[in-house]
Amino acid sequence: MAVDDVSLAIDRGAFVALVGASGSGKSTLLKAVNRLVEPSSGAVLFDGEDVENLPLAALRRRIGYVFQSIGLFPHMSVAENIAIGPRLVGERLPEARITELLELVDLDPAMAPRMPDELSGGQRQRVGVARALASEPQLLLMDEPFGALDPVTRDALGERVRALHAKLGLTTVMVTHDMAEALLLAERVLVMDEGRIVADETPHALLDGAGGDIAQALVAVPRGQADRLAELAR
Repeated sequence: MAVDDVSLAIDRGAFVALVGASGSGKSTLLKAVNRLVEPSSGAVLFDGEDVENLPLAALRRRIGYVFQSIGLFPHMSVAENIAIGPRLVGERLPEARITELLELVDLDPAMAPRMPDELSGGQRQRVGVARALASEPQLLLMDEPFGALDPVTRDALGERVRALHAKLGLTTVMVTHDMAEALLLAERVLVMDEGRIVADETPHALLDGAGGDIAQALVAVPRGQADRLAELAR
């Protein structure tokens, strides 16, 4: 069983991080929200409606999804990748909207005709974020969005996503293996282990020792790294 007896509510406008070891059920739980995975039991409610009863295209227009592997179509240009969601429901994304989305993620609009293999990893992931925002979603789901990026790019893109969350009034749920990233970006941290939520705390509470042994083992990693860096600086 990938996800076992999880029950939680996420407030509109919240930025939530979902952390835990590999195989703990984080990605499966995230994918159940927009029906990339269909639960065998239980229900996912979005704005009070069971997602199982919503037309798939309509549901996914309201939910932006940023994939761990970036997932750009290699045979499509940057502009075509960004516009793919609206295109699948018979709508055309205006060029001005593509320009706006590229600027939102700090990319030069002149990149619109480029192909994905002409971009760096960080640029491709920014295009992935722009694509997720193209339909003006209410909810942004991010599955390890920065895992393959170098530390400087990862930090910059994390800060950009946090700023977009506030600017666009999004509700954001981000899966990450990086507890430091979760503590710095989110206002609420959910810790998963063996398919269950074992801690649900604010970053401050986790840093003060809350959440139990599994959560504190995760917090200990960036705390230990900070201590070692402080030792090196002496």
